[in-house]
Amino acid sequence: MEAFVISDVEAIADLPAFVQQRFREAESAVAFTGAGISAESGVPTFRGKEGLWTKFRPEELASVEGFLANPELVWEWYQHRRKVLSEVQPNPAHYALVEMEALFADFLVVTQNVDRLHHRAGSRNVVELHGNLEENYCFQCKAPYTEEIDLSSRQVPRCPRCGGLIRPAVVWFGEMLPEGAFATAEAAARQADVLFSIGTSGEVFPAAQIPMLARTHGALVVEVNPEPSLISEYAHLILRLPAAKAMPALVELLKTIRKS
Repeated sequence: MEAFVISDVEAIADLPAFVQQRFREAESAVAFTGAGISAESGVPTFRGKEGLWTKFRPEELASVEGFLANPELVWEWYQHRRKVLSEVQPNPAHYALVEMEALFADFLVVTQNVDRLHHRAGSRNVVELHGNLEENYCFQCKAPYTEEIDLSSRQVPRCPRCGGLIRPAVVWFGEMLPEGAFATAEAAARQADVLFSIGTSGEVFPAAQIPMLARTHGALVVEVNPEPSLISEYAHLILRLPAAKAMPALVELLKTIRKS
């Protein structure tokens, strides 16, 4: 079945009957989010023409090898990213997902983002597939590290328990996803009646398997992305719009449908 494509936000109020019926009957939903949803808050993306990986080498800043070779450089990079995040706010798409959570019996945000903007907006059920930038832990003994990171002395923070290097709680290239996170996301995708794929290219695996898994198990797949992606071929409905415009309109329609 070829996807139904909408590129006008006003047209969201008049979605095809089969989509509205699936929305009306759905009990469980998953919102699968990527960098695109946060880009509208001013968070730099990593891929694409203006992405950060066109300016920096991922293996130097986001890998175990890069960290062990130059932990000070890596920490400077992540402290810079934290400063950027401290200056941005959740956008209407994040807040729309908070409202959406109240419309379904089961609702889960599965995010590839590490910015915690879903939490700051008020989402309660969030799985972070790639960790987050707020927390740190010991590279050696894995103990959480809650002290303030201070690089003014040019010294990389070390674990008070074992002396190991402290690292950000993000998933680097070549690392496994957080224990339990992917299993939770997979289980939710298998039982979802609707999956919303929002602002993700579908290029990062194994995370990108989530929309495909939902489609395979019978979910209605809705993509929200101004650009075509690898997920587009799995979608029933495609909203070729920025998330901050599409999501509030979509939630308003859902409110009307779910009350009828």
